[in-house]
Amino acid sequence: MKRGAPSLRLYFLAGLILLAFGGITFQLWLVQVARGAEYTAKIRYGSQVTVRIPAVRGEIMDRNAIPLVQNRASFDVDFMLPDMVRAYREANGGIPMTTYRGTVHNMPKDLKEADVVRIVTEEVIPRLEELGVAEDYNSRKLQIHYRNNREVPFNYRQDLDFETMAILSERSLELPGVNVTRKPVRQYLYGSLAAHLLGYVGMPTNLDQQPDIRQFNFYDPDMEGKAQVELYMDEFLRGKPGVRILQRNAKGVIEGEVSVTEPEQGANVHLTIDARIQYITEKALRAVGRGAAVVLDPNNGDVLAMATVPSFDPNSFIPSINVKDWTALTSDDTDPLTNRAISSYAPGSTYKSFIALAGLRAEKAGTFPCGGGIAIGNTFMKCHSTNHSSMGLENAIKVSCNGYFYRLGIAAGIDQIVAVGNMLGLGQKSGIPLSGESAGILPGPEYLAEARPRERWTSGLTANTSIGQGEVLASPLQMAVMTAAIANGGTAYYPRLIDKVVAQDGKILQQEPARVRANLVTDGGLTEEQIERVRSGMLKVVAEGGGTGGRARIKGVEVAGKTGTAQNWSMRNGKRISDNHVWFIAFAPYEKPKYAVAVIVQGARSGGGVAAPIAAKILEDTFKLPGLSPDGVEPVPVEPATPDDPPKAEPVLLASLDPAVGDFRFIDSVDFGRAIPAASSISEDSETASVAEAATSQQAARPANPNIREDADDRGRVRNKKREPSGIQKFFNFFGGNKDRKEKEKKKPSQPSRR
Repeated sequence: MKRGAPSLRLYFLAGLILLAFGGITFQLWLVQVARGAEYTAKIRYGSQVTVRIPAVRGEIMDRNAIPLVQNRASFDVDFMLPDMVRAYREANGGIPMTTYRGTVHNMPKDLKEADVVRIVTEEVIPRLEELGVAEDYNSRKLQIHYRNNREVPFNYRQDLDFETMAILSERSLELPGVNVTRKPVRQYLYGSLAAHLLGYVGMPTNLDQQPDIRQFNFYDPDMEGKAQVELYMDEFLRGKPGVRILQRNAKGVIEGEVSVTEPEQGANVHLTIDARIQYITEKALRAVGRGAAVVLDPNNGDVLAMATVPSFDPNSFIPSINVKDWTALTSDDTDPLTNRAISSYAPGSTYKSFIALAGLRAEKAGTFPCGGGIAIGNTFMKCHSTNHSSMGLENAIKVSCNGYFYRLGIAAGIDQIVAVGNMLGLGQKSGIPLSGESAGILPGPEYLAEARPRERWTSGLTANTSIGQGEVLASPLQMAVMTAAIANGGTAYYPRLIDKVVAQDGKILQQEPARVRANLVTDGGLTEEQIERVRSGMLKVVAEGGGTGGRARIKGVEVAGKTGTAQNWSMRNGKRISDNHVWFIAFAPYEKPKYAVAVIVQGARSGGGVAAPIAAKILEDTFKLPGLSPDGVEPVPVEPATPDDPPKAEPVLLASLDPAVGDFRFIDSVDFGRAIPAASSISEDSETASVAEAATSQQAARPANPNIREDADDRGRVRNKKREPSGIQKFFNFFGGNKDRKEKEKKKPSQPSRR
């Protein structure tokens, strides 16, 4: 028995060994044969790189389908920084490191990371310099980009020209991490036209919060809306991203492209704006250095034009703006980035049209004396004229008598004024999809209790409010809405800027109907006859001798309007100077109105002498457009624009506009050389700014910053060798294609050497 025991143990051990070898053999068969294809695919996939392709944004169009914003192709050079670091490590057996001050668990600590600037300087830039295609860059930004967003390609060069593209296409760099890509970038087809409406785009601020950032090896993000329509309609304008799958060899070099899924374009947004009227409005407004104008359709609240001077060209932000140009914009005292059409100012005597409605609602709009003003306590509040006698409402509107409206406002009472103002949307944001809209101020006891709790409302405050000064602030948009309500007989509409959103297959995704805020007849208790009295008074302002708005007359068109001049002061070079805000509101034609207009000019003498001629120029040129004459014929469709072939609309040429330059000139009068039809005479505008203390303004909040491109630093300087033309370029030059480049070479400053 003892002799057999070892044999049993030996057999048992041999069995275990055979069983183990069998298990190994089975596992090998399972991996190499049964599931070989699966694991081979995984290995192949592991050597592939997925690159996100940014989505293509939808277009923004006017009401006649004229494109205002499209996309163009930009050929860029991107650095895939992790690939560069990996290739450097494999070639050199290690990577240079740099130290930076970071935080760990909210505690400051010195941390180390790859010195990507040194890697780029040693391995990439010399090769680019040999080809003559290197460009200065900011090394600090490059290092920070690697630290915070290394999975996002670093955009090294943008908008490559033809010659550079020819070199990069013909001569493969064979450098890990260098990638030439074609990207869609925004193009604002008409320059600064409607810039304060359209807005601009930029890189997303929180890349790590993008929902699909973990789905790609390299993440090229979509541009996002930063301001105005681009911001508010961003969810519709954004498309669907694509993906490139690239093959990487064992050395980390990209060998080729495996497949591409093209991105899909977002939906198109159609505005209520008429590009031709917008162009007319902006051209007319450039007669002054600072101002704004709004044109509405009084029958539905559609915004047909909204312009501001000075202005800016959003193309300068695409794909980024350099520090110098951005500093020039933000430090400009005339503030070209502010949308004055939705900023609030003291409206002056244009407010009297609204006060007239409140007086009529209170049934107090009878005959009042002017008396050269009114005494309230120990204060005598003056009228701008001592020649006014007793008068009724219509003539008081015509001559803009302060004495009359002091008395009317006090008789009606502040509660009536606030009630009618609320129906018209005064002192409230309209909800228009634009950044930074100001609510303005509709003063009353509730407002005062909140703003200055220790004070109480007085009749003096009511009197000041009744002539559009004191605490009162309103935006040109709000005044246009008020004017439209008077024009159409009492319906106050919310202003409508977005007409519809249309997918690329033609399906309407969203269409915004006209929305009524209030009806002064059915909701407010006014009669059609009472509203007609205000309309009649505004007609007298323009059509009759002695009216303050005679310079707004148009041959063959009855124009109704109201002037306004509000005192304002500003500091220039340490001196306090007069900077009156002058206004004109109008509608036309008087019967069956088609347009309501509000114009404000900063730094001018009077509304009748400056703002009224601008409004008249806008209306007159608009009525000359095909299909937009005062007889009510519907607009004629205009051929859409393309980036290379702008539309030709007669008699108005719709063309690209350079930014309007602001200034602080004091404007005495504006004259477009128009032949003004006279009634009996053209009265000088006797309305001047009140000496009563006035509120200043509420500027619209400035929108988010665009992408700001930092200047190159010393470490990022390059020194290109003389560029030898490629074969493609030689062929092109043979036919004279390098003439423009030779001219540029003469003017081009020499590049500083890299240190």
